Amino acid sequence: MIQLISRYTIPLLLLLIPVIAALRGVEVWNSFAKGAKGAFGVAVDLIPFLVGMLVAIEVFRASGAMDFLVGFLSPLGKLCGVPKEVLPLALLRPLSGSGALALVSDLTRNYGPESFVGRLAAVLQGSTETTFYVLAVYLGAVKIRNSRHIVAAALLSDLAGLLAAAFFCRLAFF
Repeated sequence: MIQLISRYTIPLLLLLIPVIAALRGVEVWNSFAKGAKGAFGVAVDLIPFLVGMLVAIEVFRASGAMDFLVGFLSPLGKLCGVPKEVLPLALLRPLSGSGALALVSDLTRNYGPESFVGRLAAVLQGSTETTFYVLAVYLGAVKIRNSRHIVAAALLSDLAGLLAAAFFCRLAFF
């Protein structure tokens, strides 16, 4: 029953929403086109923020800063129960979702999905956010230039996600 519901929920919603809107007298196609037009403008406005973020990520990785930080943070990670193999993921996750997913794939391929490293990587992927991407998109969309404490609070929540992931993985898998 669950598989049936899972398979047909999204297509059913995609069918029901326009039908209900049409029954209520909404001009469905015009409303869709108007929304798509507005979304296109927002997407164009976000391009400079996204390009800047992608360049910063590549500079961070290519400069060796990632390797330096992993080496520097390894003793602290070990103290917190985070293997050094997972630290690059913890550093990259706030910057890039696709880069982080590639690291999770590498970790599960190299260590196995049933290993502590593989499990922690998967839990960390689900417990943290692509902070800088989200901030670039949302703050850029509403044209906020002074983020004040948002970045620090968001990175602190990523750290909390990392520590909670390590704690609960140790609790569940050891």
